[in-house]
Amino acid sequence: MALAATGMAQETGDAKGNLLKLLGIEPSAESVDYVRTKTQFQLHTLLTEQRHQKTWPLGERIQKDTLSGLKMLSSVDDDIRAKMEELAAAPAVLEQAARAVEDAILSGRKIYVYGCGATGRLAKQMESAFWRPFWRRVKADRKIAAKLAGFIPEGIEEALVGEMTGADRALISSLEGFEDLQLIGRLQLHDRGIRKGDVVICVTEGGETSSVIGTVLAALDEWRGEPGYSSGESRTRLYFVYNNPDDRLLPFDRSRSVLTEPGITKINLTTGPQAITGSTRMQATTIETYVVAAVIETAVGRALARVLGKGELARLGFEEGGGAERAGVAGVASRLREFGGVLNGARAALPALAALTDIEAAAYAGGRFSTYYAEKGLITVFIDSTERSPTFRLFPLDTVREQQRRCWIQVWTGAKTAGDAWRAFLGRPFRGLASENYRQPFETGIDDPYLRRAALESLKKAGDDQAELYDFSLSASNTERRGTKKGDLCVLVGLTPEEAEFGREGSSFRNVLRLAGESGADAAVVLVTRSPQKEFPRIEAGIRRLFEGRSGRLIVVPVHVRTAGDPFGLRQQIAAKMLLNSHSTAVMAKLGKVVGNTMTNVSPSNLKLVGRATYLIQSHVNDVLGLADWVKANGGREPISYGEANAVLFDSIAYLKDRQAEAGQTAEVAFSIIRILESLKQKRGISREETLGIVKAVGLNTYLTSL
Repeated sequence: MALAATGMAQETGDAKGNLLKLLGIEPSAESVDYVRTKTQFQLHTLLTEQRHQKTWPLGERIQKDTLSGLKMLSSVDDDIRAKMEELAAAPAVLEQAARAVEDAILSGRKIYVYGCGATGRLAKQMESAFWRPFWRRVKADRKIAAKLAGFIPEGIEEALVGEMTGADRALISSLEGFEDLQLIGRLQLHDRGIRKGDVVICVTEGGETSSVIGTVLAALDEWRGEPGYSSGESRTRLYFVYNNPDDRLLPFDRSRSVLTEPGITKINLTTGPQAITGSTRMQATTIETYVVAAVIETAVGRALARVLGKGELARLGFEEGGGAERAGVAGVASRLREFGGVLNGARAALPALAALTDIEAAAYAGGRFSTYYAEKGLITVFIDSTERSPTFRLFPLDTVREQQRRCWIQVWTGAKTAGDAWRAFLGRPFRGLASENYRQPFETGIDDPYLRRAALESLKKAGDDQAELYDFSLSASNTERRGTKKGDLCVLVGLTPEEAEFGREGSSFRNVLRLAGESGADAAVVLVTRSPQKEFPRIEAGIRRLFEGRSGRLIVVPVHVRTAGDPFGLRQQIAAKMLLNSHSTAVMAKLGKVVGNTMTNVSPSNLKLVGRATYLIQSHVNDVLGLADWVKANGGREPISYGEANAVLFDSIAYLKDRQAEAGQTAEVAFSIIRILESLKQKRGISREETLGIVKAVGLNTYLTSL
């Protein structure tokens, strides 16, 4: 079904047909305010918000053929490959960024990577999965550590700060109101002690995220406040990374303030529309993760090459570059060209992955749950798991207060306590927002009453105390109280050298697999390994021996990735990310949570997502109203307006918010579309209760197919 072409926001009630009167809806004050004053957050003109031609029929295709659907999703990653080649051919701006990071390392300055939502999790990954583990490994090599003493600062692990809007608590789920504030980005920058001369890399999937823009502008102000300010100097330290064409972003004031600023270097990584419309956790964040990590990895290698020899660099995982590579260490361009091999390895695993997708979808359809276990790949697994909630309108991860599991998925790692699990995850203790640093600026610095109220409410859920609410450990209480049961699914994700853990008696990987088998649950092992494909049968046979005699099914998904010259383990993490993103999207598509390739189950938790939800309601309804069969059966009418769609959306939000126990994971978009169409079909305003009954009984996909 093609999305109808529609314009920007319109006032409520401007279309013929009196839809709102039929439904008995009076637009709420918040809806009227959104339509009239929030046009800067109505972003459906952006390229990342468009439908990708390759995945147009995804929802229907994957119901018939899971592997075909997975291949369709993966095909969009070719856009990343093409962009990588383009960047590798002209890497000047990325090399500039690498030099800045290298200088920061050597001079004891900070490197601040900041993002929001998916890119905020990217920032956390830079620190906790790449930076800290690498320097721990360096310090564990006594000879190398001794040689670096006095050259690399002693506290080098603390030099890179990966921060996201809302701090560590936002890793779990979004904190409403924060993303839409430039103010919070400014406050967090100061809170983390970032000053003039530090390298600031701000990453936004779409190029319009307010908190990220506020961060880079605040960093620029640190420079402007000093005598003799030079934009040429500041732009060597300040970077804005984004994934939309400039001409699509310039109409938005906040984006234009950065794109036209000479004191900030812009790194445009546009790949095109996403595999799922607007789902920037996929291609946009994949390329941004890879490119930013490649820049930092290059900088680290060159800094170390000033002191270490080739053999020592090789021990740390660095690969010698060609003759033109500075200091003999592979440059950014060489690293970017490795992406194609990563993509090929991930694609080769799709047939095995399809079996896992089928099993996981069936588990959820049957009212069962999944448990994901990881150690080295913990952040990548955790990110994919938590991002399912806002993308597909699912319950967020359960807190320790939940007596029964509500969230379909939980994540564990090899730690004995909740605190140890957070340290394993982050490489440091949990870091929240201190409310005393934010409350007063929120109260006096946010003019919009809706945003002020939301931000102050979210601030209550952003402190250090939030760490106590979540337990990802392999503790006895977790395994006994929340362990897998018959019909559940346990997925273990390993990265080289963790394949050896399955052969080590008493390892956590073996214990988790054993617990799953004893409970009668199904299990899967996703193994991203440097071992060549010819070794896969041997590896799989060894894992299968551990599950012999169990009643559950076992799926093994081996993935080959070259690890030479990959000191951060970036390629393995990216391969795991692409596979898990495609897998989790495919699972939800099989469950009917995707219509075509549109995100009809999106959670409207910020101004941008309210705009996306409104546009989806308007577009899908108007597509149906334009069908010949609909017109023949129900008569013609004018398309519904943006304002009408928004009024219905806010009415749905209010209704479902007050009925979480009854409504469960019902999506506001699906609810609104069905309510509008069924009311027009019956020529009476059907009640909210009737609508909820239809949504729960058949779902949006089946409903639209029946029209």
